[in-house]
This record gives sequence, structure tokens and C-alpha cells, in this order.
Amino acid sequence: MRISSFVLAAAVTALALPAAAQPRPESSGPISPERLSAHVKVLASSKLAGRAPGGPGEAATIAYLTGQFKALGLQPAGDKGGWTQAVPLIRFQVQPHAKFQLTAGGAPRALTETKEIMAWTQRPVAGVKIADAPLVFVGYGVTAPERGWDDFKGVDLKGKVAVILINDPDFEAQAGEPVAGKFGGKAATYYGRWIYKFEEAARRGAVGALIVHETAGAAYPWSTVVASNGDSYDVVRADPAKVHPLLQGWIQRDVAVDLFRQAGLDFEAEKVRARTAGFRPVTLKGASFSADMRIRTGHIVSHNVLAQIPGTTRPNESVMFGAHWDAFGMGPPDASGDPVRHGAIDDGMGVAGVLEIARAFAKGPKPQRTVAFGVWTAEERGLLGSEYYASHPTFPLATTAANFTMDVVQTAGPSHDVILVGSGKDSLEADLVQAAARQGRTVTPDPHPERALFYRADHFSVAKRGVPTALIMGMAGGPDLLAGGREAGDRWVNDYTSRCYHQVCDDWSPSWDLRGAAQDIALFYDVGRDLANSQRWPEWNADSEFKRIRAETDAARKPRPH
Repeated sequence: MRISSFVLAAAVTALALPAAAQPRPESSGPISPERLSAHVKVLASSKLAGRAPGGPGEAATIAYLTGQFKALGLQPAGDKGGWTQAVPLIRFQVQPHAKFQLTAGGAPRALTETKEIMAWTQRPVAGVKIADAPLVFVGYGVTAPERGWDDFKGVDLKGKVAVILINDPDFEAQAGEPVAGKFGGKAATYYGRWIYKFEEAARRGAVGALIVHETAGAAYPWSTVVASNGDSYDVVRADPAKVHPLLQGWIQRDVAVDLFRQAGLDFEAEKVRARTAGFRPVTLKGASFSADMRIRTGHIVSHNVLAQIPGTTRPNESVMFGAHWDAFGMGPPDASGDPVRHGAIDDGMGVAGVLEIARAFAKGPKPQRTVAFGVWTAEERGLLGSEYYASHPTFPLATTAANFTMDVVQTAGPSHDVILVGSGKDSLEADLVQAAARQGRTVTPDPHPERALFYRADHFSVAKRGVPTALIMGMAGGPDLLAGGREAGDRWVNDYTSRCYHQVCDDWSPSWDLRGAAQDIALFYDVGRDLANSQRWPEWNADSEFKRIRAETDAARKPRPH
């Protein structure tokens, strides 16, 4: 979508930020609760129509963001010296009357879409036809050399459909099993995520991949799996077959149990066997899978917003701050008649944090390293704006020292602590602990690592390519609030997630107390500022699945002789 200079100028004029009050005398330094609130009030405005990618509010949203960066004196870091990076997206819609069939024990069984199976494609094709493809059980579908684990053992999956267990190989491990703790126990790793399993199946040449849904392992019910109704998005890729099987999807657990029984296997016994390092894939005897889907595809061009403060002495090294500008646009009106999914907390608050950090850097001494600011599109469609950036980075990822991402920042007031999602991953955690101590606060580890929130925000697009990251995600767990303690913090999280998350009522409110949010954002500013003025390179912890990936670019970070 092209954005004319007239639209940009008009939108900035219409949505100008009011003059900000002075920061309150708390431990948030240059981060102002009042300015945070003012930014979110604009971003959540009905004038922006819910900020859907490619929607009627995108131009005005981008105009506001670029206007703020310009006013602070930052430099553009987008395409051709501009403020934006075009993000080409494809929408895939499975058309009605798709057909799926399992054959086992000589008996064909039609699978009911949304009831027994949910399948789709993310390849730009007019249709998907699979006829009697063999089914191969590949356990958890994991290849993790740093953990001495390989579920595939070199088995050829070309033309076959992989049947895969959800989560990590040690998720259900009992005490005493050799695998127990090898993948962090209940704390999910990337290997446990459905995205990884589909990608690995594609790398192995599978024509399709079906994950067995179990609520505990997936961390959400079947209703979440079918909520998309076969509607999905992806960035335009040069070769989508490298990361997407032709068909990817889920089957209900009872379907898998019956399939295994027809093939002469016990599902639970096979799950136990899959928890051993000696596991080998099993072709399900006499079993095959067929599918016939018609696909409608459509193209959208949305935009990331990119700004920078060039480094004074090491401009080729960078520290990045990010959040996503998109929300869910318009939908059915609520009881008050409001159809706008305002996206105030998710992620207007994160975007406001990026703008405030940019202001703090702009008003202070120029950093030695380049400080970059990325405001992403299409996060709600699958981290797609940040994924496109990570594939087409303005600042080389090998010399990006760290990424700090804010996705949902709490609005309930000052707290004794900040919740760190993905704790135990990298050395940035120790830096945050020290910065929090200077505020008289503490860092609380992710209270629910089994929910895998670390893999569900935009930082992950660069993390999986090796960049150390830190994530604030306010819905991970309740902060220990000064007024009411942890109980009050949990009450805020539960109310937001159950009532307003992705709904109309995620709107700006004058009743918010953003002093705690300002403190949390100030932590990222403090750690990022120190890093931007140092020669340090944060590192992944030894047991991280991303340490090996970062090590592949070690040479780019070695000091060069003068």
C-alpha cells in the first residue's frame, strides 16, 4: 500500500500528541507515564480503525509513528532511505467442503473438518491434493544436536505425512527417565512449538505434517486450534517449501489413538518410546492419508516502521528495541455498539514504550553503537512483520547485540518486580537484575514457562536467528504490586486476558496507573543504553537452543585489528 505525503501530513496534524507533563519522581528515569498514556490514547483511537495490516487505519498509524520519530530527530532506517519497510503478505483461505480421509486396517475413515482435523496450507497454490500418502510416526519431530537428540535418524519422508507429538520430548517424562530435564521439563523450548515441528517436517521433505492435539502439551484447547477456520497468513517467501509442508495441521487425540490401534500399535506406549534417545520413526502399517482442499490466496502489502540513532564509534553494531503496531481492526460490535478492536494494551503500550525509549536516547548523549527501533506489522497474524525484517534486516543480525521487545505492558501501577518472560535464556537477564536493583526492585522469572510465551512475540524472529533477546509480556503473570501485592497483579492479568485480550474493551483508559509500566520500560532503556555504550556481546546460556546458531556468526563479532 502506497502512503502519500498528503495522507501522512494530514494524519500527523490530526493526531498530534499533546504537550507532555514532567515525569513523576519515581524510578522510571526519563520514561514518562503521562507520555505513555498520551501515545496509547492516539494509537487506540477509533480514527485508526483497530490498526489492521493493510486496513483503513494503517496509513494514519504509520504517519503517527514516523511523525514522532522525525520530531525526535531520529533518522529513517527503512527501504531506500525511508521510514518504512514494505512487508508483502499472502492470505490463505481453505475453501468450504475440504475432504480428508484416513485409511487404516483396510477401512477408510472420512475426517470431519474442525471436529477431528484442522488443516491448511501456506504455499501459494490453488489447491492441495494428497492421495494415499504413507503415514510415519516421528515422535516429537525434534532434531537437537546440542541435546544429543534426533527423532528422524535419517528416515526419508519424501511423499509421506509425518505424525508428530506436541511439546518437548521430556514434557511428560517421569522422574528417573533419562530424558527428564533434557529439554527443561515443563518449561517449553522452541522444539516443542508447532511452528518448529512443521518447519522440521518440511526440511525432511514431508508432503504433510499432522500434530496430535493434547490440551496439556499444546497449552490450549482444541477450540483454539480451529479458531482460524483455515484462514492464515505468511510473508512472501522465495521458496516456501523450505519451511512449509504442502499440508500442515492437527488431529484430535482420539483420532490418533484409533489410527495407531488400527496399525497394531498402542498410542501411549509409542509416546513413552518417543521419550527415549534411541527412538526411530515408525511407518504406520497399512495406514495412509488423503486430502483435497481448494485454496484462495490474496496479497497484501503492509509496512514495518524503522528508525535509528547511528552510533558514534561503532555504527555497524546495533541494539534494537521493538513492539508491534498492528491489532485486529474492525469486527462485530460489542454491547455498546463499538466495532473497533482498539489494541490499547496489546500492543499500543509496547509501541508507546518504544517511542519513550527513543525520546530518552534522542535527549541524551549519542550512543557508541547504533540504536535501532522497529515497530512491526502483522504480529497478530504470526509475527510476520518481524519475520520479514529478520529475513531482510537493515542492521545485520550477526552484529545486533540484543533485541528488547515489549508486547503487553501492565497498567496496574508500580510494583516490586518485573516479570521476565523467557528467564534463564541468556546473559541479558543478569543485566536486568542489576538494573532492577538500582530501582529498588527485583526480576521475577517467568511463572508459567510451560505456556511458551517466549516463542509468541516479535523478538523471537531474531532470537531463532541467534540474536540474544529480552521480553516484557505483561500477561505472563501478575506483578507484585505496591497496592495489593501479587494477588492484585494476578487479578489484573486474569481480568485483562479473560475479558479484553483481542476484544473491543482493550481500549485506552484515563484510570490507568502507568507508573509501573514506566519503571518496566526504563529497565530496558537502562540495560540497552549501557549495552549501546559498551563493547559487550550478550550470550545465550549454554543449554539454549539458539547458542549454536549464534556461534555460527562469531567471526563477525571479533575485534578487528587496527
